[in-house]
Amino acid sequence: MDLTLRFREYKTPQEKLQQDSIYLIDQWCGQYEAKIREKGGIGFFVGGIGPDGHIAFNTRGSDIFSTTRLTETNFETQAVAAGDLGGIEISANRLVITIGLDTIVHNPDAVAIIIAAGEAKAGIVKQSLELSMTNVYPATVLQKLKNGRFFITKGAASKLTDSTDQYYFTGEWNDTKTERAVLDLCKKLQRYGHRITLEDLKEDKYTSQIPGLNENTVKNVIKSISDKIDRGMSEEKNEVFLHTGPHHDDISLGILPQITKQLHENSNEAHFAVLTSGFTAVTNTFVIETLRSAKKFLDNGRIQMVKFEDFYSSGYKLKMDKDVYHYLTNVASDNAEERLRGLCHRLVRAIVFTFGIKSTLQLREQINEIITVLKNSYDGEKNPKNIQTLKGMIREFEEELVWAHFGVQVKNVHHLRLGFYTGDIFTEQPDKKRDVEPILNMLREIKPTKLSLTLDPEGSGPDTHYKVLQATAEAIRQWSLEEDLSNFKVIGYRNVWFKFDAAESNVIVPVSLGDMSVMEDSFSNCYMSQVNASFPSYAHNGKFSTLAKNTWVDQLSDVQLLLGKNYFYQHQSAKVRSSHGLIFFREMEVEDFLIEARELEKSTEGML
Repeated sequence: MDLTLRFREYKTPQEKLQQDSIYLIDQWCGQYEAKIREKGGIGFFVGGIGPDGHIAFNTRGSDIFSTTRLTETNFETQAVAAGDLGGIEISANRLVITIGLDTIVHNPDAVAIIIAAGEAKAGIVKQSLELSMTNVYPATVLQKLKNGRFFITKGAASKLTDSTDQYYFTGEWNDTKTERAVLDLCKKLQRYGHRITLEDLKEDKYTSQIPGLNENTVKNVIKSISDKIDRGMSEEKNEVFLHTGPHHDDISLGILPQITKQLHENSNEAHFAVLTSGFTAVTNTFVIETLRSAKKFLDNGRIQMVKFEDFYSSGYKLKMDKDVYHYLTNVASDNAEERLRGLCHRLVRAIVFTFGIKSTLQLREQINEIITVLKNSYDGEKNPKNIQTLKGMIREFEEELVWAHFGVQVKNVHHLRLGFYTGDIFTEQPDKKRDVEPILNMLREIKPTKLSLTLDPEGSGPDTHYKVLQATAEAIRQWSLEEDLSNFKVIGYRNVWFKFDAAESNVIVPVSLGDMSVMEDSFSNCYMSQVNASFPSYAHNGKFSTLAKNTWVDQLSDVQLLLGKNYFYQHQSAKVRSSHGLIFFREMEVEDFLIEARELEKSTEGML
């Protein structure tokens, strides 16, 4: 519906109908507002806060005197809603009816509560609580109410000035505090590290607290960060890596350049495990279009494998690597039709597996039935379980394609499909037998020497990253009772949702333009269901790979302020000289990792 029809003449009968509808809705909204005010206003309001600071659907820029109305949303709101509505293509075209900011605060005695959880909300919570009232941050309007309150978790409060003060002024001082304080001072003053004076350190609220502050303080921090970069360039040999991610693409978006280096060393063995099915990231439209293509290839006799006598009994399970190789060969030759045929080959195998197909006739009927089910489903509706499985197998094929770039075979890409991941808005908590045991069995079989995982902080609601972290921690804890893990390392990485800073990481990996190109190309060519960014981050209207690249570039900029640009372009190592981005991660001993995971136990009470 086009809201400009409020103010312009209609041009078609359809626009006349829309205009009449808008006027009727506006009239209803006015009457609704009047009834609220007749009763003295809202007495109690409770809600969340969006990434742009919106409360109700009062997005960034809303008038602080706004009332109940029909309105559009902004990109951040649309991105957050995309998961529930079936993609940004749907949420971007949805209008909303919302009470206004003035509706919420009209009653001066109203109790208004905003709930925020997780570090993802820390920035907007700080701005909403510490800035003066402004329409740029709608939640600041609650400053009008004596009973306005924010109920927030430790993570959501982490950027508040009070929290920062508590971090620096309580507990023992450590090297991480020193590094963070100096890095933040460089950023605050927009001055390179070698130009930070002792007077600058003494005048700053936080660096002035550094014990034994002297002329060498900044030099010591520079040395520490430089050592982390050296650690990121060190060779790793004779290792068995198990790289894990909650969703398909998490590993690649987090640490692909580091993995590329590991895979180039022949003495290393690498496995990749995606712990959930990831079906919610595949739109109905993508599946319908791919199924229609599969039908055409079948009709034209271009899916020859269905003609083999044993295909429907056992053949569909064979030559999975051939599908992958065929697809990537046609990435190299830039043959889009053959790439699509490769995808359809794998989709046919998945349908035969999922639905127990026994003949080509039954296959065609099943394809038609799936298309019918999806066309009759509303966008965002939970799919039947077998269609969830089918969507998940599309994502699994995509993941196999990425690692096949480096010669990794299908047998080394593990799909765990943990049971807590159901597609419900509020998913179940991980269960010891159902969700921990598969991870434990994988550890027993592979016997990795290093395991990577997403080390995301406390999050809100049904946080898949967080739940996978806890299930993996429990599996490692149980495995440590069976095996000597004194030489075992856990690599904690982050990607597009949360970020480390240089101080809290202990390994920094230089990223070249070539590394970025490999990540962008592999993402675009392999994650076919994600290229259109139907479920984007609220921070970027586009592919996750571009957002990850932007993160790496930003991290380089932060470190450059401390080390200076000349550190990079004059460095003795070509790897550093060619770097235009940086990846931060943490390498931990088992006990250190388990302690970190246990710190989140209050959010997982009764989970394991």
